[in-house]
Amino acid sequence: MSVLDDDPTAPWPPRDHLIPDRAFGTRAIHAGQPPEPRTGAVMVPIYQTSTYVQPAVGEHLGYEYSRTGNPTRAALETCLASLEGATYGACFSSGSAATATLLHSLRPGDHVISSDDVYGGTYRQFNTVFAPMGIEFTFVNMTNVDEVRAAVRPGTTKLLWVETPTNPLLKCVDIAAMCDIARAASAMCVVDNTFATPYFQQPMALGATAVVHSTTKYVGGHSDVVGGAVVTSDEALANEIFRLQNGIGATPGPQDCFLQLRGLKTLHLRMQAHEANATALAEFLSEHAEVDKVLYPGLDSHPQHAVAAKQMSGFGGMVSFELKGDLARAERFVASCKVFSLAESLGGVESLIELPAAMTHASVPPDVRKAIGIADGLVRLSVGVEDLTDLRDDLAEAFEASR
Repeated sequence: MSVLDDDPTAPWPPRDHLIPDRAFGTRAIHAGQPPEPRTGAVMVPIYQTSTYVQPAVGEHLGYEYSRTGNPTRAALETCLASLEGATYGACFSSGSAATATLLHSLRPGDHVISSDDVYGGTYRQFNTVFAPMGIEFTFVNMTNVDEVRAAVRPGTTKLLWVETPTNPLLKCVDIAAMCDIARAASAMCVVDNTFATPYFQQPMALGATAVVHSTTKYVGGHSDVVGGAVVTSDEALANEIFRLQNGIGATPGPQDCFLQLRGLKTLHLRMQAHEANATALAEFLSEHAEVDKVLYPGLDSHPQHAVAAKQMSGFGGMVSFELKGDLARAERFVASCKVFSLAESLGGVESLIELPAAMTHASVPPDVRKAIGIADGLVRLSVGVEDLTDLRDDLAEAFEASR
């Protein structure tokens, strides 16, 4: 049957178009994105509409108002769910919006155990938005399973928030172990998979209740869109997320969803290039006399290299390292780079460099940053897909220029 012969009254795109029997690259290009049945359009159209005509009172063709649902967004949600091995997906206007919406499923008095060196925006949201609302948080080093287990409060711990690899220290947390602890406590285990992406890590297959993303990063991949997502196979949680998504309304516009869909089509190719460059630069930095420490899960020297190798199929494009010298020297170093751009965010095709203590994690109190190991001289690289020689030369020249 031709795609043009499909029932024109059926909701499109189909939410069950997960094509789980296909390989990752095929799903990235096709899951949730069959040809549009009325015109045969290969790319999902940008449905730039706020409302939809209804055939009769109480009847609609799958969509009634674009805060509640939009076909372009539905395609993105379905594709992301497929790539993560989940059943349901919900997209948001930012990663922070995705996090906030999920946290709204909790109630005052509920307790959350979180990775201690989470993204600075997540730390800020937990402490300044949800803690005043009565949600209680304990931040622990999740690479220590005993420390996590000891933090559980029977009856009140409702969520383990796992970020792995973490931002910016690139700690790798044993997802399966965290899921075991969460199940024993009748709690959710939610994994922020932004750094690894579903191409390199599959938390759902390891027992996670849900996975969150800042799709601004590797999913979009081109530093031109902001977005977030929650995926899960838990029907009750999915229904709650959809309820909150509609009720709170922090949803992305169709143009943003279109850009993220376009980014997903090359995610597997880009991640291979990101990892190849990151591995080479991590090895280069490890041998440099002016570097105290390199943090990259693919290095044998990484404290959780074995954990990363067990649960990841690749080690990603993020590298952090501690530069010898004071903060002023670190500031000169990042300002001296020409190919690496001094900017926050990550995951784009271009290489970025930043100082977490003064930029992405400036909202974390200095004593807390020091306690978890975010030194003033810590440099974080989002390694892009430029020519490796140019990236390596850029860092070498910055070492010279910043002396």
